[in-house]
Amino acid sequence: MRSKGRPVNPESSFSHHLVNQGKLPSAIASAHVEDLVAPHGTTIVALRHANGVVMAGDRRATMGNIIAQRDIQKVFPADEYSLIGIAGSAGIAIELVRLFQVELEHYEKIEGTPLSLNGKANRLSSMLRSNLGLAMQGMAVVPLFAGFDSNEKIGRIFSYDVTGGRYEEHDFCAVGSGSQFARGALKKINAINQSEEDAIAAAIEALFDAADDDSATGGPDISRGIFPVIYTAGETGVREIDTDRVSELSQQMLQRRAARPNGPRAPLIPEGGTA
Repeated sequence: MRSKGRPVNPESSFSHHLVNQGKLPSAIASAHVEDLVAPHGTTIVALRHANGVVMAGDRRATMGNIIAQRDIQKVFPADEYSLIGIAGSAGIAIELVRLFQVELEHYEKIEGTPLSLNGKANRLSSMLRSNLGLAMQGMAVVPLFAGFDSNEKIGRIFSYDVTGGRYEEHDFCAVGSGSQFARGALKKINAINQSEEDAIAAAIEALFDAADDDSATGGPDISRGIFPVIYTAGETGVREIDTDRVSELSQQMLQRRAARPNGPRAPLIPEGGTA
């Protein structure tokens, strides 16, 4: 049997085949896009918990100062055990997700074994490098990748830059226009070995803080019934958190924010500690 995660021939890569056929956007002669305005996806967060990893994304896409879409989906299952979230040029990002999903499925069918989580992260890095030409013209895609590592039995998170650089994050990560605010929130409320439920609640809080300070990030929209898309990946696979449950948790969060608009206060002294 072939070792997991090690590509053995070009035919195992579906994206390599498309490059050879000249059917990827980056393989087509670059157009002048300096003045092109396209929808952009915004904020994604991912957090590790005791049994895996949670990824959540807001629903807003912007086009300049205009809200282009209020209910766009930015978090997707990459395969049975991994997740991908997108920020940046929405159209290119969604096509990247679809191609990545096919890439993982194609590899498993050709090689007879799935890629390891590291192998999947490396494949995504390679695909991002193929988009560098468009990224240099302003049509950048910045994904967030996470999944359950069946070898190490833990959740893992990977961030990327537009050149395809891959970086493993150890506890949490956020990408997109509201990421700095989401990261600030997660620094205070994220906990090591937290439960899945606590990780989901922390993700909702972080996205709300991002929306509070970043106009391109959308918060929970009660009147339209629009809430963050949240997935979890663990030993039993990928699972989407039911919309009704996300709605319930979001409304509970809003009730707490009515009393404390800036969000939960992190204790300065750990429980049982001393000053």
